[in-house]
Amino acid sequence: MKLASSSASYRSAIAAGRLTQLEWLDLCASDLALDGVLFDATDFPRTDADYAAQLKKMATDLGLTVAGLVCNITVESDEIPANAAAEHWIAVAWELGAPVVVTKAWDAAGSSDWNTLVAVNKGWAAEAKRRNVTLTVRNAAATLCASVADLKRLAKDVDSSWLRFALDIAALDPPESVADILPKTVIALHDCEAVKGRSDERLRQTVEQLEPFRGFFVIDDAAGDEATLASTVLTVRALIG
Repeated sequence: MKLASSSASYRSAIAAGRLTQLEWLDLCASDLALDGVLFDATDFPRTDADYAAQLKKMATDLGLTVAGLVCNITVESDEIPANAAAEHWIAVAWELGAPVVVTKAWDAAGSSDWNTLVAVNKGWAAEAKRRNVTLTVRNAAATLCASVADLKRLAKDVDSSWLRFALDIAALDPPESVADILPKTVIALHDCEAVKGRSDERLRQTVEQLEPFRGFFVIDDAAGDEATLASTVLTVRALIG
């Protein structure tokens, strides 16, 4: 299992201009000694091909693997059609050399139904196939994909080998076995903020369940607590030996 972090953990610093994406890459390589990075669409100052090439080149020079790109899909609208967003962000992922795009289903309390979620994911999966980039869906509480059963149902309904899972075991509430979906999980994530107060035990359980997993384990802190993130990286290294 390889370790990475997402730029989302440093969003406040990036947004305030205290840290650039390039400086974040250097921090991941030097201070955290990570194996890879997960870019987040929200943190890009621009997305032209030249800038993507600069990020990819710097990651390569630092010995960092680009684990993927996070871009949450939305319901198709007149302002930003879902297929146009797919074409744009999957193209950015391809330019970065990112093998996967990580998405998250919208809130279960919203007006969009399951059939719409399936239709939008089918469109994204088709575009991902065209670019040879794998589309992944992350489970998250209070979304249409909150459980293992939800992820399995979405994969069955979309029916595409280009749709896989971005698994966050600690976000499964109540906890459940992930054995059935681990073979189709291509990236795993852990949000330190989401399990604050019980992080050590949930982290240990997560690492145990991921024991057969050979991909990237992305450690994040949605609250932007860099000390917590660094501490969690050290804990995971100790757990995986």
